[in-house]
Order: sequence, then structure tokens, then C-alpha cells
Amino acid sequence: MGNICTLFKHKPPPPTTTKKRSSGNRSSSRKEKKLDDAAIREQAIAAAILFKQHQAQFDRSSSLRYANGHSKKNALPRSSSSRARSLTDPLLQPHQLLNQGVKVDELETNHFVLVHGGGFGAWCWYKTIALLEESGYKVAAIDLTGSGVHSFDTNNITSLSQYVKPLTDFLEKLPEGDKVILVGHDFGGACISYAMELFPLKISKAVFIAAAMLTSGHSTLDIISQQAGSNDLMQQAQIFLYANGNDRPPTSIDLDKSLLRDLLFNLCPTKDVALASVSMRPTPFAPVLEKLSLSDLKYGSVRRFYIETLEDNAIPISLQENMINASPPEKVFRLKGADHSPFFSKPQALHKLLVEISKIR
Repeated sequence: MGNICTLFKHKPPPPTTTKKRSSGNRSSSRKEKKLDDAAIREQAIAAAILFKQHQAQFDRSSSLRYANGHSKKNALPRSSSSRARSLTDPLLQPHQLLNQGVKVDELETNHFVLVHGGGFGAWCWYKTIALLEESGYKVAAIDLTGSGVHSFDTNNITSLSQYVKPLTDFLEKLPEGDKVILVGHDFGGACISYAMELFPLKISKAVFIAAAMLTSGHSTLDIISQQAGSNDLMQQAQIFLYANGNDRPPTSIDLDKSLLRDLLFNLCPTKDVALASVSMRPTPFAPVLEKLSLSDLKYGSVRRFYIETLEDNAIPISLQENMINASPPEKVFRLKGADHSPFFSKPQALHKLLVEISKIR
């Protein structure tokens, strides 16, 4: 979602400019660049290794990332949602976790289903998965069609139902009587809304994290067009792809990798930005245009919660509040010091809120 503010506005990428350097500085600049590149490569490799180690627990035969949480008397590390997270914070370790007193077996459900945003994939939840499992929860993180490791060409996705099929397939296969807590980030908010209309009896709660929370009859594009022209960084970052020819509507939207940090990860650790830069894929365009049909009887029967990200450069807090005012959820939480990707920038505080929501009766 964080890449869809302008309709059919195709702009070629800006020309590359080269700044002249004096011969005396050229050698030292090359050395500095090599050091920077080497550091980023090391961080990306470390993050990728950690994610792959965790991924080994999942079912590789499908587009789902799924793991059964094991009950442990460990919970989250100390974190204040009002304190900006250091960009150099180390990855979370189990021994850092504090007991949060969660009795997951006594909850209505201890099963979280995490749904990524546009361009992201199941990989973006690796910290959240680890924290929830350490607290005894069951977690499934899903690659939507053409996302993450799901082997489908994004440009061939023509509907929202096609895009969210891995999620709806997962919910359809849930045993009768089982319920989950759906969590949607970014464009994933529209995706979980679609699923809520189809499977209201299988969803205990829905959590929207800096996400598209639409009203019936509206599309994601309708909502974010409210901010059209006010987010220059977003417009600069958008790259429309035209797989069917330049005389046809866009088929997907990509992002300029050089602007990813400023747009989506302005408060995230460098290693996570590096992981994202090699993992993100284009967002299919057709689902963004599709208007949702949401009923009070089905969608409206699911308890909704919203988590605002206050330092968000992609979905500004003003737009988040517009969506909240148009369709008020049961409760709104605020994550201070969080950018558009709180699973990277504020993983401990985000985890604490997810646990808190799971305990609400």
C-alpha cells in the first residue's frame, strides 16, 4: 500500500548524476565506499541467515510460514513505546525476554496469522514470530500470491481474491471451531478485511498495523488518494510497471531501492533495511483498485483494533486517523518511535501490544 498514491502517472526514473571529486579525495572515497558496502553485506548476510534458520521450522511445501509455539515462561524484553529504538540495537535473544504472565491456554485463541503489506513478504515478521513463539503462541505468517517466496508473477495478478488466496485457503482449512487473530500491515489491512467478510466465524480479532482499513464500497486507492500530492517522497519512490504495454494500465508497482530507507524504514536497524532491499517484490496493481464489499453482519461482527505508527513516512498519521474516524475500531493503540515497519523498528513494543490485544476479553 505504501506505494500507490498516483494513478497511471508514469514517471521515468530520474537520471543518474555524477558529482565531480578532486583527485586527492577520490582514493579515500573509494576506500570508504568499500568499507560501507562490506559492512552492509555482512549485515544483510547475518539477517538472512537468522531468517533462514527460523524458516527451517516452517512448512516449505506451501506459501505459508507456519510454526507451533511452545509454551515458555518467557516474554518480551523491556521496551517503552515512547522511547525511540536505537538503530544499533542487537537482534533479540530469548534470555533477554521478561515474563509477561501470559496464560495462552486460557485465551479465546493463542493463534496469530500475520499478513504482510504491499511489496513485503512473510520474511518481514521474523522478529514478531520469534517473540510470539517465545511467549507460547502459535504463529502463521503467510506469503500472499506473488509475494515473498510465492512463485507467481506479480504482473499476472488480476484481482484481490487471487492475491489473498493463500490467506483464504489457510482460513478455509482451519478445523471447525478454531479461531485466529488476524494481523494486517499496510495493504495487508485490505486483505484481512476481505478475509473477515468471508470467514467471520474463524476470526477472533483483527489487528490493523499502519494498515488500509476500508469502508464498504471503497478501494485502497480511494483511501490513499486523499493524500495525493502531499507525499513527495512516496511519488518519487514509485515505479509503475507495464507488463501489458505502456498503453495499458500498470500491472504492478515497485519502489526505488535507494529511497526505501527514508520511505519505509527510517527508524529501522541497517541490517533489516538490507534484508528488505533484497527481499521486497512489486505490489500488484489490480487489487489496489478493487472496491471492497463489507457487511455489518460479517465483517462488522469481527472485533477490530488499530495500531498507529507515529513516525510513518509512507502512511502518514493523518491518513491513519482518517481511516480510524471513518470506521472506528474497538480500540486504538499508538506506537511512538515507530516508522512504517514497526516489526523492525519497534519489535518489542509491537509484540507487547499484540499480546495485550490477545488478552482483551
